[in-house]
Amino acid sequence: MQTLDGYRQSHSELRQMIDDLRAIMTRDQLKIRPNAKTAYELLCDLGEKMKGHLAEEDKRLYPNLLIHEDPRVKSIAWGFISGEKPLRKGFDDYYKRWLKDCDFQFTEEFLEETNEVFDMISQRIDREEQVLLPKLIEIGVLSEAYSAA
Repeated sequence: MQTLDGYRQSHSELRQMIDDLRAIMTRDQLKIRPNAKTAYELLCDLGEKMKGHLAEEDKRLYPNLLIHEDPRVKSIAWGFISGEKPLRKGFDDYYKRWLKDCDFQFTEEFLEETNEVFDMISQRIDREEQVLLPKLIEIGVLSEAYSAA
């Protein structure tokens, strides 16, 4: 994920996963055991995809930004690094609470918390697209030639 297209592709995949999950994350849909099992698997896939996205940024993006001569670039990088912690913790807590036992008992509380997790991920993607990616283009880390998406 070293190009703007790579970031946008990752964002697109995450958004699509959330949209797919929102479509089946209803009380009626989850009463059907195969749907509940599919939802569980898709939630686990979403968690893995998000962890991979953040790990890729930690490995390939932030180290370069943290040594950049512009203090604003360093500040943006630290802001995004700091923003990862609540997202990671939120999903880890969510997983331990709702997904680890595979019991597929999806309560109203579960649905509410699931939507909160979806919103956290969506907000992170929005921030990356509105703050991080434009700054990366500005400082030449990503080529603007890839920006037409």
